[in-house]
Amino acid sequence: MKQKLTREQREYDELVHRVTPRSEVPWALVKAFVVGGIICCIGQLVADCGKNLWGLEQKDASTLGSVFLVFLASLLTGLGVFDQLGKFAGAGTFVPITGFANSIVSPAMEFKREGYVLGVGAKMFTVAGPVLVYGITSAVIYGVLYWLWSLFL
Repeated sequence: MKQKLTREQREYDELVHRVTPRSEVPWALVKAFVVGGIICCIGQLVADCGKNLWGLEQKDASTLGSVFLVFLASLLTGLGVFDQLGKFAGAGTFVPITGFANSIVSPAMEFKREGYVLGVGAKMFTVAGPVLVYGITSAVIYGVLYWLWSLFL
């Protein structure tokens, strides 16, 4: 059962409706999907070239694709292009491995004026450090649990 709104509540609702920006979620999803898909297609293209043109094994070709994407994202971050692409595509640039490369290079560039040890070395992993720590820790725990599980099967 709906309550009847007072005049002040109706006026407030109208004000909120007027000043609230329209949601751009559908368009942001499309941009993220398209740009993320293009990034992944570039990585797959490099991997396919590695396998079909250069005779690499599938595992090595996939590694080549990943390394190329990390290099490309790092280079584009250094040139200031990746930030503009990130503003346009949002999560589409940060979900693939390119986001990880950007999270390493950006702090390193920001703190390079403080020197290579106290600036670049100390600040390079400020964003990616926790991801690495928890990722490696989770992998070790999973590996130990898997090993223990395989002993009893």
